[in-house]
Parts: sequence; structure tokens; C-alpha cells
Amino acid sequence: MKHLIDLASWNRREHFAFFSAFEEPFFGLVATVDCTRALAEAKRLGVPFFLYYLHAALRAVNQVEALRYRIENGQVYCYDRIHASATIGRPDHTFGFSFIEHHDELAAFLPTANAEIAAVQASPGLRLNETTGRPDVIHFSALPWVRFTGLTHARSFGHPDSCPKISVGQTYLEGAATLMPVSINAHHGLADGYHVGQFLTAFQGFLG
Repeated sequence: MKHLIDLASWNRREHFAFFSAFEEPFFGLVATVDCTRALAEAKRLGVPFFLYYLHAALRAVNQVEALRYRIENGQVYCYDRIHASATIGRPDHTFGFSFIEHHDELAAFLPTANAEIAAVQASPGLRLNETTGRPDVIHFSALPWVRFTGLTHARSFGHPDSCPKISVGQTYLEGAATLMPVSINAHHGLADGYHVGQFLTAFQGFLG
């Protein structure tokens, strides 16, 4: 479900108009989260770490209203629930797009997520379709081979896009802690650094 934002009374109406006129309205940053407890809990539960932190990221996104805004035909809508269009790797080193539905509880999230991952890995190509291209998603990717400190995304400026893009990198040890870089890019007409900070705080909280 979604509801229309009244632009006339919206406190971000000038921000939205200003940044929407940009050729590149997205901004991004990279931060670090502590995933020491999350790794231990995923191992205890026998859950792939990718799915454990993806679930935590979706829970965090859904807590931040600004990250649930989407631009459709020049109007702004707020979705009640956001899911994930995640890139899923294959043994041949290609990847395909997925649609992974968000569920508040990890136990409900895992079966559908695992089924979608299996479907991507059993298929060829990008799997571009109406489901993977839904607006009520975050674009999510994992780069477990790279401890990045910056990240950019391929974008078609002619294609309307207002979905936040979240990527995580290689985990690494710093003292007794296991850390992980996180990149988040968002449309500046819809969100600011404050909202990214809200996401990162919530994400870290769900990781433990």
C-alpha cells in the first residue's frame, strides 16, 4: 500500500523541486558498522550472514519514512512496506536481480528469500521484470571481496529512479571487532544525511 504526499503542504516541497531538477539527484556516503554480534548470531542460528544482514537492513529502511518515499509520474508516494531487489551471484560469476519480500520476523523472511535466491541461481541473464523492477524496493548488493571506502553506481539518467541503493563490503577485523563497510545512496529530493544517519543507527541496532 502507498499514499500520496500532498506536495503543497509538504515541508520538503522546495527540496524536492530543487534536487529533482538535477541530472544526478542522488547523494551517497560510506560508513562502517560493527557486525561482531550479528556474525555470531547468524552462525548460532545456522543462517547465511548475507540474509541475516539483509533482513536487518530492510528492518532499518522500513523504520525511516524518508527511505519509503518514491517518485512516480512527478508525484511523491510513501509506501507502507519496502522490500529488496538484491543482486544475487551465480557460480559462473554472473548475477541476476531478485525480489525478496520483507517480513518483520527472520523466521518468516528466510523461506521466501532462500526460494528467490535459488530461482536466480537456476536462471540465466539479469531477470529484469516487473517484480524485480518494482518501485517499493531498495536496490541491494554485496561485495564480499572488497573492503571499499567509496562506491558509485551505474545509472541511466533518462530512467526515472528514486529507490535507495545500499551495498555492503568485505568484513574485516579491527581489534576484537568485526567491521563491515556500508554504502547508501538516496535521492536528495526525498532524503538528507539526517535520514541516512537514522538508517545507519537502526541498522547497527538490529545487527546488535
